[in-house]
Amino acid sequence: MKTKPFLLFVALFAGCMMDDHVHADAGVLAEFYVSRSGNDALDGTKEKPFATLARAQQAARHARGGVVMVREGTYYLPEKLVFTPEDSGTEYRAIDPGKVVLSGGMSLDLEWEPWRDGVFKAKVPAGLEMDQLWINGQRQWMARFPNRETGKDLNVFDTWKLNDSAKADPGRDPLAPDRIARWADPTGGYFHALHPALWGGVQWRITGKKSDGSLAMEGGTQNNRGSAIHPLYRMVENIFEELDAPGEWFHDRKTGMLYFYPQPATDLVRARVEVVRLRHLIELRGNQGRPVKHVTIEGFIFRHTARTFMDTREPLLRSDWTTYRGGALFFVGVEDCNVRNCAFDQLGGNTIFVSGHNRRIAIQDCLIENSGANGVAFVGEVKAVRSPLLNYDDKFDYAELDRTPGPLTDDYPADCLVENCLITRIGRVEKQTAGVQISMAQGITVRHCSIYDVPRAGINIGDGCWGGHVIEYCDVFDTVKETGDHGSFNSWGRDRYWHADRKIVNREVAADSTLPLLDVVKPITLRSNRWRCDHGWDVDLDDGSSNYRIYNNLFLNGGLKLREGYDRHVWNNIAVNNSLHPHVWYANSGDVVTNNIWMGTYRPAIMPGGGEKWGTLIDFNLFTSDSDRRKFMGNGCDDHSLVGDPLFVNATTGDFRVRDDSPALKIGFKNFPMNQFGVVTPALRELARTPLMPVVHIKVDPADAQSVPEAVYQWRGATLRQISGEEYSAFGIPREAGGIVVIKVAVDSQAARDGLRVGDLLQKINRRSVATMEAALRVLHDMSDMKTFAEITLIRNQALETLKIKPPHSGPTQK
Repeated sequence: MKTKPFLLFVALFAGCMMDDHVHADAGVLAEFYVSRSGNDALDGTKEKPFATLARAQQAARHARGGVVMVREGTYYLPEKLVFTPEDSGTEYRAIDPGKVVLSGGMSLDLEWEPWRDGVFKAKVPAGLEMDQLWINGQRQWMARFPNRETGKDLNVFDTWKLNDSAKADPGRDPLAPDRIARWADPTGGYFHALHPALWGGVQWRITGKKSDGSLAMEGGTQNNRGSAIHPLYRMVENIFEELDAPGEWFHDRKTGMLYFYPQPATDLVRARVEVVRLRHLIELRGNQGRPVKHVTIEGFIFRHTARTFMDTREPLLRSDWTTYRGGALFFVGVEDCNVRNCAFDQLGGNTIFVSGHNRRIAIQDCLIENSGANGVAFVGEVKAVRSPLLNYDDKFDYAELDRTPGPLTDDYPADCLVENCLITRIGRVEKQTAGVQISMAQGITVRHCSIYDVPRAGINIGDGCWGGHVIEYCDVFDTVKETGDHGSFNSWGRDRYWHADRKIVNREVAADSTLPLLDVVKPITLRSNRWRCDHGWDVDLDDGSSNYRIYNNLFLNGGLKLREGYDRHVWNNIAVNNSLHPHVWYANSGDVVTNNIWMGTYRPAIMPGGGEKWGTLIDFNLFTSDSDRRKFMGNGCDDHSLVGDPLFVNATTGDFRVRDDSPALKIGFKNFPMNQFGVVTPALRELARTPLMPVVHIKVDPADAQSVPEAVYQWRGATLRQISGEEYSAFGIPREAGGIVVIKVAVDSQAARDGLRVGDLLQKINRRSVATMEAALRVLHDMSDMKTFAEITLIRNQALETLKIKPPHSGPTQK
């Protein structure tokens, strides 16, 4: 997120929400007030408020509904609040939105004393179980190895930069015998690792040491396609002997002593110390026959819940995932309820979990950040599925298959909404997670959400049951930062028709064409979104994903992958510097791909060879190279597609509409808005980041090379382009050094006042290399919030010089 405090969200919402003199349905609904200075023996009026939400809940039940108004402060919940059908018709509102904290933790008043090597210790209450520790509102981390490190792109367990071909590092292997030998008693520690193919994470609890000196552990249930562990990406925590870095802590349960290594500026005498107690904060629990209805939760901050990764074990329909049915907010048997204008901060597990039968749940205008697992999860019950299979390798007999379309029961979420939510840095503990996770559900709409900085997909649909989902106007980027082999959007369709052997599926579907759509009975729509994935595909429709409608999407980096599946219609999308990735399609898949802008050749994997047609229609698209267009004509592709520069309006600023003279318009492409992605309210827009815009590369055939204009960029009145050709010799540098050449400086421009000159070769900005234009744009993008001077290292007259300039307030624009 932008470098702004969390309280900015609080202040912006507080200015636009009600005060304690304004409420809905005045004179109609009963009103009850809660205050930190109140008393549960009072009557709960504005002048005589209650002290707890539990007492207000009792009063609202007695009144058969009403409005509970909660005043500023932190409310440490002694136990989770459970709303049942008796609570229907009640609204819970923060009088000062963003200033009312519902906490599953407790505050500790400790007497710290120095221990050794910068570590302090303090006695804690007897019997205290500590899962997480916060100092002055910031989550600290258990003593661990390897240690956390700071630095750009060190994402995997906050230690490594993601590398698909990473090898083992014996010096940082927590399972190395000499490492384990240092630990007197590792019982109670945790071992975390990634899947060897980077599909996700897996965790174990350490129960002691074996006779051979290795670790005894239990767990490993978090991945539904279990296997060996990654040779490098491993970490242990909650090991006393690894308490050796600022920010780490260890709780010795035997002695009741807390050890903490504070950051240098931390004043422990005045520090606020909090620990976690609860897994869930609020549950809404009803059932299909008697649901909880018309409950609204508005304006609160939810904080401090325990991690739940050791209970993530329920498999999800041949998905790669397992799940834990729980969250800070938990819904089951609920209808027509709303969560609005809430912030969810530093929770240990799932943030919001909608489980089983639920209808018309709306989650709107919320900030979700730094959660341990999923942002919002919609997960139905397996008993609602016909012919369910749970593990990837589970076998079945087509002769025994239930061929009735749709669900078996109503035990699933349907017609729910996630709208205008900013979801970032979820999956801090569990890596099989998403900003929004959908499994065994129908009709889930995700609209105007910004989702980024996540370990896996931003949005994940785990199966085709039962379709009808709409993903629209979302901004999803900086995803797949700790894993691999998926995209910003990821889906599976390992539904009842699907078999891992493609030949078997071809045979069975040829005999019964209704098979692919027995579960995904309604189309799934992806429209008007902006996607960027730098470690995979922008959109990844994996095994069996069927019945999709994909249009008006902007793919900024990784393109679109369509693996096995049926009836995917793809039109009017733009893939910047990329294309369609067709993977192992079925015969007669029914796929239609038209009116798209592809900036590269198709990238197939195990697709049929020459002479066999792909899909129903792949044609009337625009390519930037005729060789790209012609490459798969032997598979019936693109006979009528065109070639040319799309002529984007302003790609560098993210405006990928095409000009009126663009050849894209001739193949039926239609412009769609480029300013409606992501969150829309001012408060969340102020907090939200946006993706880095790519440098556009127009690939052309040699005969057309002269028609491609030189790519130049404007920045602060200077015209820039990447160094090329014989200029390396002119500047006296090797080719691998790269750089950005200043070819023009406007008179009286900011660049001129900065001291930039024509002929300067920029090498570094703020000590970061700008060897390529892509690197330069990334640096300038990251500088957008800076308030201090920036430093430019450049070559002028074959000599190295340094300039200090005021930081930019806008990025470069392409000409």
